[in-house]
Amino acid sequence: MITFSKKFWGIILLCCTFLLAACNDKSATNNEQKNTGKDNNKKITVVTTIAQIGEPLSVIGGDRVEVKSLMGPSVDPHLYQATHGDIQTLENADVVFYNGLHLEANMVDIFEEIEKSKPVLAIGETIDKSKLLHDENNAVDPHIWFDIDLWQQALDAAVDQLKEYSPENTSYFEENKVKYFEKLQQLKEDAKKLTEIPEEQRILVTAHDAFGYFGRMHHMKVVGLQGLSTDGEIGISDIQNTIDTIVKYKVPAVFVESSINESSIKAVIEGAKKQGVPIQLGGELFSDAMGKAGTEEGTYLGMYRHNIDTIYTALKGGSNTNE
Repeated sequence: MITFSKKFWGIILLCCTFLLAACNDKSATNNEQKNTGKDNNKKITVVTTIAQIGEPLSVIGGDRVEVKSLMGPSVDPHLYQATHGDIQTLENADVVFYNGLHLEANMVDIFEEIEKSKPVLAIGETIDKSKLLHDENNAVDPHIWFDIDLWQQALDAAVDQLKEYSPENTSYFEENKVKYFEKLQQLKEDAKKLTEIPEEQRILVTAHDAFGYFGRMHHMKVVGLQGLSTDGEIGISDIQNTIDTIVKYKVPAVFVESSINESSIKAVIEGAKKQGVPIQLGGELFSDAMGKAGTEEGTYLGMYRHNIDTIYTALKGGSNTNE
């Protein structure tokens, strides 16, 4: 009869112990995923309304996230109506971010329903209310991405939400956030050249009042043909009041916006010329929407820098203007 030593049986027992422990670990992992609904090896699906939120989060989230923005280039978030496909996309998301402050006014009910089943954050509403701008009717200005400091705070709140959802990626998100925020501060430094524009020419005339935070940050007077939202009509009096401002301050150039019909601005140009004030079209600015994905203007940093350069060239008296 074959006999085995105590050492042999000891090895067999040890192997069985390791095998049992491995099975328990796998079972625990499966139970954790079952209980949390999360697969730690799967990318976090992030859905945002505007690309000003989505693109920075795709940089900060890196290869741990998959980001989709519902509103692309030239889309006006003030008027946007969610499609059936959008609702499906939101339902399939792990985390949802939107600007809030009534920017996506037609989607509020949808967000309230979606947040019953998953994290949903209006990043603009995390900002200290004392830092927000209001119009003459006390409506809050939602275009906070034009204040680099405020936008950094809003993105910080979004990253905190990602860390809460995926604590195992906290260090990774934090490291990427610090690097990205350094670029935001460099952008802020680059924007200081706007103060080189003579003060009397530092007047920004656009189609709607989206640049209030930009003007406050960079010490510019901002005139918008339309109010904070684009859901109203532009009247003859709005056009005439803008022309009067241009005539009074001898504004050298006005600007169209990528997401707004340019006809109203062209009417201002023609009206000013009839009153003997030659004025040029300073170029196209990005306001409520960024440029196409894959282009420099399709990034938050590139979009903002494009606006800086376009405004600087036109108002300082450069040659990059056109009729």
